[in-house]
Amino acid sequence: MRTRFDNELEILNTQLIEMGAQIENAIENAVKALETKNINFAKKAIEFDSKVNGMEKEIENRCLKLLLQQHPVAGDLRLISTAMRMITDMERIGDQAADIAEITLRYQNQLYIKKLVHIPKMAEAVIKMVHESIDAFVARDLDLAKSVILYDDIVDELFITIREELIELIHLDKENGEQAMDLFMIAKYLERIGDHATNIAEWVVFSITGEHVDLGQ
Repeated sequence: MRTRFDNELEILNTQLIEMGAQIENAIENAVKALETKNINFAKKAIEFDSKVNGMEKEIENRCLKLLLQQHPVAGDLRLISTAMRMITDMERIGDQAADIAEITLRYQNQLYIKKLVHIPKMAEAVIKMVHESIDAFVARDLDLAKSVILYDDIVDELFITIREELIELIHLDKENGEQAMDLFMIAKYLERIGDHATNIAEWVVFSITGEHVDLGQ
C-alpha cells in the first residue's frame, strides 16, 4: 500500500513540474510579446494558460483520490494539501501571464514611451521564484523555499522602480498616461506572480515543518 502511495506522489510531483513549466513558458512568452511586439508570443502565452487550467483540474483530482483512497498519515496530508494550494496559485499565475499578453496586443504598431529595461528583469526574477518554489516542494528543500520568500524583495524593488519611472513620464507629458497605465498593470501582474510564488514557497515550508509562517514579513 505504501509503495503505491509513493508512486502516486511521484506522479503528482511530475505533474506539478509540468504545470510549473507551462506557467514559466506563459510568462516568458507574454514578456517576449511585449518586447518584440510579436503577437504569436502573446497567443502562445494565452494557449499556455488554457493548458494550465486543464492541468489544475487533473492534479486536483489526483490529490482528492490520494486523500480518499490511501488513508495518508499527518505528513502525507500536509504534502497533499500543500499541492492543492500550490495549484491554485499556479493557475492564477497562468491567468496573470495571459493578462499581460492581452495588454501587449494593443501595442503592435505603437512606439513605447520608454525603453523596456526593468520589466524583463522583473519577469526573469519571478520566473526564477516560480521555478525554485516548485523545485523546493519536489526536493523537500526547506532552505530553497525560504530563499524564494526572501527573493520577493527584489521583485518588489523592481516594481517600485518601474512605478516611479512611469509617474515621472506622466508628469513630463500627460499623453503618456494611457500607455504608462498599461505598463504599470504589467508590472503589477508580475508583482502578483511574485506574491503567488511566495505563497507556494510558504506552503512548502508548511509541508516540511508543519508550521505556516509568513516569512516575507
